[in-house]
Amino acid sequence: MVTDAAFEIPEIEISTKVQEFLSRPKKCLINGNWVEAASGKSFSIYNPANGSIIDMAAEGDKEDIDAAVKAARKVFDDPKHPWNTMTPSERGKLIWKIGDLILENLDELAELESLDNGKPVGVAKVADVPLSADLFHYMAGWATKIEGNTIPISVPYAAGAKFHAFTMREPVGVVGQIIPWNFPLLMAAWKLGPVLATGNCVVLKPAEQTPLTALRLGEIIQEAGVPDGVVNIVTGMGETAGAALAAHDDVDKVAFTGSTEVGKMIVQAAAGNLKKVTLELGGKSPNIIFKDTENLEQTIASAASAIFFNHGQCCCAGSRLYVEKDIFDEVVDGVSAAADQIKIGPGLAGDTDMGPLVSSEQLNRVTGFMNAGQEAGATCVTGGRRLGENGYFVTPTVYKDTNDDMSIVREEIFGPVVVADPFDDIEQIIDRGNDTTYGLAAGIWTRDISKAHRTAARLRAGTVWINCYNIFDSALPFGGYKQSGWGREMGHEVLDLYTETKAVCLGL
Repeated sequence: MVTDAAFEIPEIEISTKVQEFLSRPKKCLINGNWVEAASGKSFSIYNPANGSIIDMAAEGDKEDIDAAVKAARKVFDDPKHPWNTMTPSERGKLIWKIGDLILENLDELAELESLDNGKPVGVAKVADVPLSADLFHYMAGWATKIEGNTIPISVPYAAGAKFHAFTMREPVGVVGQIIPWNFPLLMAAWKLGPVLATGNCVVLKPAEQTPLTALRLGEIIQEAGVPDGVVNIVTGMGETAGAALAAHDDVDKVAFTGSTEVGKMIVQAAAGNLKKVTLELGGKSPNIIFKDTENLEQTIASAASAIFFNHGQCCCAGSRLYVEKDIFDEVVDGVSAAADQIKIGPGLAGDTDMGPLVSSEQLNRVTGFMNAGQEAGATCVTGGRRLGENGYFVTPTVYKDTNDDMSIVREEIFGPVVVADPFDDIEQIIDRGNDTTYGLAAGIWTRDISKAHRTAARLRAGTVWINCYNIFDSALPFGGYKQSGWGREMGHEVLDLYTETKAVCLGL
């Protein structure tokens, strides 16, 4: 285990391409132009590995949001605009090109993501960036498959009359999208892919902690040939720019990924014009290991990954680990040993397994929960502390001897902290798994396929992984029950959230 005294942050050289990008002013993309914030203000972007300022970005506000929405509205409302006259096939090819360009710039995007967010650059190269490209490639195929239906109708008060009735799927309009800081590029792709495939126009507000890859993606979108005004990007604070976007009366829909607390504020802001809302929010996911799991060693490794991947900054992290009593000690010891083997360091270091948390605010939140857990009487098996003084590093942490009233059990920590508890009754553990305000994800580990199906059917979660965890694909819908959100990301289900269904009835 790395100790505080031994923990040092090495100097990491940044590539020439990233240096070139950082040397360019970070402006807002509005109507195809890169512009300063109307106020002239900017905000600092910090390196979570050492707390230093990486860059400055335009601090957009209500006036900038209004300009971006007007640009998007002008495009959407013009039936002769190239975006609206483009065939579905042409639109699909354009979206596919965005995916290609992401892959062409994979190393640069991965390095930017690591620098800005703190995640290991190797993880960004094999996960974040390829998954982002795949999302655009997947959505490109749907552009030509957004279809209506013909409907044979029977009208009892119009005996003998003939009708031709059908439905059309049309874009919602101008969409406001607000994305989080834990997977900045991937969340931008999850949002922008379907909005483009369905023919909408958009204003994207990246998280103020991590705007760099969203801005680089804006350049890629321009390079791909997306017409001006279709995609607009406004950087700024959530409480100003984000709030203005959610409340804007000329926005037809808002899509948000982030905390449940902020999601509720988005709903309130959207009530003014009853704009459509989709939300992908928090989680406190149960990961249930039965003693008949197929390969206990692999299960232990996967349980560790379920919570420690991306520094635990995953809404679907397996943060509540329930283990059948006969194997509880072995699993807890194994997960703790895995935690102790994790190499902590700057994301840009090639041998780093876990980078820093994203910000000083997040560091304070996670360490606050660590302290609260120990004060409440939980046993810290390993971890439970901050590393170093300059960056936002914490140790992977395992707690046991908890109870369901503790804050570390009930609340989303959004850090590398897992609480482990034994069980011996399947009915009880299903009830405890569901005893949360969240319902985003869950895990089940057993070789008994009947038990797996029965348990999965009872768990109130949008995704249930069986004998695996953190498996994502562009074709697989993702979203939550209860206070984990409304609607789904990815898959063909997401298209319903970006289209309106129009019924047309023609008398013959």
